[in-house]
Amino acid sequence: MIKDWLPVFSRVRAALMRRGRSEQDAEDFVQEAWVRLACYEREQPVEQPEAFLMRAALNLSIDAHRSRVSRGEELLVEDVVLIDATPAAEDVLLARERMARLSVCLSRLNEKTREIFLSHRVEGLTYQAIARRHGLSTSTVEKHIAKATLQLTTWMEGW
Repeated sequence: MIKDWLPVFSRVRAALMRRGRSEQDAEDFVQEAWVRLACYEREQPVEQPEAFLMRAALNLSIDAHRSRVSRGEELLVEDVVLIDATPAAEDVLLARERMARLSVCLSRLNEKTREIFLSHRVEGLTYQAIARRHGLSTSTVEKHIAKATLQLTTWMEGW
C-alpha cells in the first residue's frame, strides 16, 4: 500500500490536465477515483494502486466528456450572458431609408436592364439562364448587369 499519496495525486492530476481538463475538474476526478479505489480495496487487494487510480481517473474524464457531447454542456445561470442581437432603432430606420432609395434607383433603370439585373441578383439566375429567358447573348446580359450595377452604385453614393 502507498504511504504518501500526494505525489501520486499530483501525477494523476497532471495527466488529466495534459488531456485538457481544468485544474478543478482534474481535482474532482482524482478524488472520485480515490473513493473508487478505496471501495474496491474493501473487496479485494489492489496490486498496483497508482495504476488503478490513474485508469479510474482517466475513465471518469472520458465518461464526463462523452456525457457533455451527448447531453450538452451544463452552465450555471450566473455564467450565461444574454446578448440582444436585434438591431438598434436607428439602424432599422437607416436600412429602411436605404431600401427606399434603392427602390427609387431601381425604378430609374430601363425595364429590360432592371428585369435582367433582378433576375440575377434576386432570383439567383446565371447569365446563361437569363440569356435563354430573354433570347439574348450571354455577353449582352453581362453588359446589362454591368450597366445596372454602375448606375445603381452612382445613384446610391453616400447612402
